[in-house]
Amino acid sequence: RTPALALLLGLLSFFTLPCLHSRRVLDTVVSEPGPGLPWYSRVVYVDDQVIYVYTSGMQRAEPRPVWMAQNEGPEFWDERTWWAQRHQKWFKASLNTLGQLYNQSEGFHIIQMKYGCDLREDNTTWGFYQDSYDGRDFLTFDTESMTLGAADIGAQITKRRWDAEVFDNQQWKRYLEERCIPWLRSSLEYGKETLQRKVRPTARVSDRSSHDGLTTLSCKVSGFYPQDITVTWLRNGENRQQETYSEGILPSGDGTYQTWVAMEIDPKIKAHYSCHVEHESLLEPLSISWGKEFVCVSVFLSYDPAGSQKHGSTGPSFLPMWPERDV
Repeated sequence: RTPALALLLGLLSFFTLPCLHSRRVLDTVVSEPGPGLPWYSRVVYVDDQVIYVYTSGMQRAEPRPVWMAQNEGPEFWDERTWWAQRHQKWFKASLNTLGQLYNQSEGFHIIQMKYGCDLREDNTTWGFYQDSYDGRDFLTFDTESMTLGAADIGAQITKRRWDAEVFDNQQWKRYLEERCIPWLRSSLEYGKETLQRKVRPTARVSDRSSHDGLTTLSCKVSGFYPQDITVTWLRNGENRQQETYSEGILPSGDGTYQTWVAMEIDPKIKAHYSCHVEHESLLEPLSISWGKEFVCVSVFLSYDPAGSQKHGSTGPSFLPMWPERDV
């Protein structure tokens, strides 16, 4: 895989778990850095918002939104920097060790580690950890069985060392309950005007001629927040999801999202077609019929507030399992 593709695959899998709110840490390490691509970077997200960044070039953790800078003082950022620099050293050793495991001496290689926690609608919590090497799964932590899963022989070697030397499954329980979820709640409170807002979608149906006399119906939905949304085509009230296609949910560029869903029909067959939109900002779903243009333009903001330990060991010189305990 190309370097860009490996990086993209990791980023695309970053926001894949449905939840009410989430906190994610993404560490990326590359063997051949370049302009705009430092050899080590850490990006921390709450939901879809970057809350702070550290890179090997900056050598300092820096807040991104104003509400993070205003609510956390110098001591907080000093500690974030300390942890990032600790992982930076650890990852440098990991690149060398993984090169030996896979008998690689040169070329572009990338390590990505993703971990964090989710706060779900029923107020339950969930922890997440996964890492990859060159765009392929390496190790995954199963929070149900509290065990590590290895993707290949190289990962199995690392897993055996971790199980024997450093692995403590209670570490994840403590991280989830004592660090990740409390900081997620704090961030949600700091940035509630952004993170907990609800913006109603605008929807529009259109059509165009297709091949062989068919017609393509398109339903474009835009301007909504948060990201999760369900858009389906109905024929005579029945869901036709298997016959539709879409390019997914994309940023609109103004802090909201957009998507479109299309379906080919035979206009000679008489039927009633409508686009069905469900979003948490709506009191009831939108239903936009083909041939009857409907645009929803109402927008309102609302929110519903949710209610460090350092250690001196340098650890083994391979891909680190342990999360930043206070991130």
